[in-house]
Amino acid sequence: MSYMLDEIRQQPEVIANLVEHNSGNARMLAAEMRKRDINLMILAARGTSDNAATFGKYIFEMVNGIPVALAAPSIITLYGARLRLDKALVIGISQSGKATDVVEYLDRAKNMGALTAAITNEPESDLANIADYTLLCHAGVERGIAATKTYTATLGSIYMLAAAISDRTDLLDGLRKTADLMQQALSCEDRIAVVSERYRYMEECFIIARGLNQGTAAETALKMSETSYLGAKPYSAADFMHGPIAVIHEGFPCFLIAPDGKAFDVMIETADKLKEKGAELAIIANNQEILSKATVPIPIPVQMDELFSPLVYIIAGQLLAYHLALTKGYDPDRPRGLSKVTLTR
Repeated sequence: MSYMLDEIRQQPEVIANLVEHNSGNARMLAAEMRKRDINLMILAARGTSDNAATFGKYIFEMVNGIPVALAAPSIITLYGARLRLDKALVIGISQSGKATDVVEYLDRAKNMGALTAAITNEPESDLANIADYTLLCHAGVERGIAATKTYTATLGSIYMLAAAISDRTDLLDGLRKTADLMQQALSCEDRIAVVSERYRYMEECFIIARGLNQGTAAETALKMSETSYLGAKPYSAADFMHGPIAVIHEGFPCFLIAPDGKAFDVMIETADKLKEKGAELAIIANNQEILSKATVPIPIPVQMDELFSPLVYIIAGQLLAYHLALTKGYDPDRPRGLSKVTLTR
């Protein structure tokens, strides 16, 4: 079996395991945040980890009321800026713990007075060794070049820290239940395998979401780009209306990620406008109202709280990337020009 497919299927177990192993570290970090009166969070990451950080911005601000900035590492690593970080928690996110600029950013932030934390799958990595606190993904060895289970494990770690900061045991209970919902979502694979045949010759597409699933759109686009060499571009449904919609012409493929929740009405409006322009609409959703607008509906057989939907809906995105690569004759385990660890500064 492909490493990528195997690791996609491991994700429900990874999340269930994470809840049992990471809550203690999350509580200790949250206690230190309260002790130091932390009022700002900065998330430093690249690639897949940066897509997880995008989700982190939403959840920490929504659940904890703490402003969150997504770091531009070059501000420190290339331009040498000094920041006032004595009231900030800086979290470096890297599955390998080896992302050079993330490691350097965390190290320098610590020297500038920040409380620091790492989210990583490697306990002995440079990132973990620098950080004051470490939240481990506990995902096991990830052999696939295109990260899958470490992405959802990173999301799980973010949920757990958000729960610890506000002492929200309901979030932990929700995370446990979501592991079962992820298992149910895997049943959409057969449908996605069939759908992928339709897009054998696709060279570009848009992936559109809103709110909590903006990171899901970005990660789906990244996985499709990595494994099928597409020009897959993610957009917020709001940003999309400010210009990119002009690109749409008859048959242009657009993939919409549209779980029920506060962002659903916006996605309905987006689907209607795209349909008016003749776009090819592939819609990933549970709600029949929006699925009925799709050229290609991709039903997710799970009703759930929008808050946890990024863990479920990314499974459809990962499976789409995997099966599309196979349809195009590519090996998703060996994307050309890529390695498991990418070093940038």
